[in-house]
Amino acid sequence: MTDLRAFQEKIGYEFDNRNLLLQALTHSSYANEKHMRKLSDNERLEFLGDAVLEIISSDYLFDNYPELPEGELTKLRASIVCEPTLALCASEMSLGDFLLLGKGEDQTGGRKRKSILSDALEAVIGAIYLDGGFTSAKEFVLKYILTDIEHKQLFYDSKTILQEVVQGEHEQLTYTLTAESGPDHNKSFTVDVCVGDKILGTGTGHTKKAAEQEAAYQALLMIQGKGTGHVFKKH
Repeated sequence: MTDLRAFQEKIGYEFDNRNLLLQALTHSSYANEKHMRKLSDNERLEFLGDAVLEIISSDYLFDNYPELPEGELTKLRASIVCEPTLALCASEMSLGDFLLLGKGEDQTGGRKRKSILSDALEAVIGAIYLDGGFTSAKEFVLKYILTDIEHKQLFYDSKTILQEVVQGEHEQLTYTLTAESGPDHNKSFTVDVCVGDKILGTGTGHTKKAAEQEAAYQALLMIQGKGTGHVFKKH
């Protein structure tokens, strides 16, 4: 059984109905393994939390980015609610440590799998919404997700932004697969992004695309850290 009290202390929210939190942290692999009753995993809460997150993020962006047209607002919202960004937010609160996973899922790295983390975070949002109402859910989202928006968009758009930066210097990017490991159902890829023979960044992921995105993100952080002037521009 997971430590519900420790997780509540970590996120700063105490549930009146702890069964909602328990359900939010229960992955389908655990529910199936334990022969729990139907619909006792977090998938329904994830469905609800996804909708709650979308309205909260839409409202926030509408108010805080009055100069952006609809298309740009949609793109910015997508960068916030996408799987990699939500997984990043979930990792920052150590959500994976509290998940109830089946043994197989746990042994194959499920606690760090982006899809599982992002789904669980949405389930937690749904659980907070049911337990404490819209205001409580909004406070949680503002505290843990709608922060450092420009950084999250950099993460989401890293390949596109890096391409623009490099093209500005008249250079050519290449992504090279350097390692591949794990069974077919749980592959891990490592990719280097290079300009010429210079490695700008290295990334890993469960798909080549995810590894490339992570490599581009690390490259952008390196470029910004060196003070080249190539920084993400706030719209």
